[in-house]
Amino acid sequence: MSTATLSNLEQQAIALAGVAQAARLVDQVSKTGSYPIEFLQPSINSVFVFEPDSAEDIYGGVAGVKLGLHNLSNLLADKNARENHDLVRYVFSLLYLERKFAANPDMMAIVRSRLQHTSFRAEHFSSNVNELCHSISGIYQDTLSHEKFRIKVSGSAQHLQNTQNADIIRALLLAGIRAAFLWRQLGGHRWRLLLQRKKLLQASQNLSRGLGVV
Repeated sequence: MSTATLSNLEQQAIALAGVAQAARLVDQVSKTGSYPIEFLQPSINSVFVFEPDSAEDIYGGVAGVKLGLHNLSNLLADKNARENHDLVRYVFSLLYLERKFAANPDMMAIVRSRLQHTSFRAEHFSSNVNELCHSISGIYQDTLSHEKFRIKVSGSAQHLQNTQNADIIRALLLAGIRAAFLWRQLGGHRWRLLLQRKKLLQASQNLSRGLGVV
């Protein structure tokens, strides 16, 4: 993976922002039944980028993870804020589940094969984001949902019981795991969230400022 344009820390910030963006969208869909399509689309599309040249390529550019950078900056600045409780839980759950996933090469092979098949179908036959989420949701259900550790999603029963919302949530969880996997590839570790919190915060804020977020 080439990191010619951005520093490794900035690349890590983008990957973590991908986790935070997936987590924020899961939180929003589960509680309100709505989502910003301009961020859902890059998060969902990220699972089909298998050999990226850089972290930002996974999201079609840094702007594709703008929501994630904003939320990552907020978390790193004040992770104890009450309104961030579910978001923090989702982020760390995704980082934990990614470790379980990475330790299971058979499952990884199945997920990649099925994602490649879905990507081919989407590329050659018109497929909107809801259809993609339905396909990705099925992959998640057949694989990661069988892990002993499962991510508990909190929200409104009305929205959680909606089939389309459930598909979007599962697809976003896989997108979050994909981002967490990228973060590990770039040298990210949970202990670095503590030791490099201020540096990651600065990197995410700088990237956000470049997009006019902060």
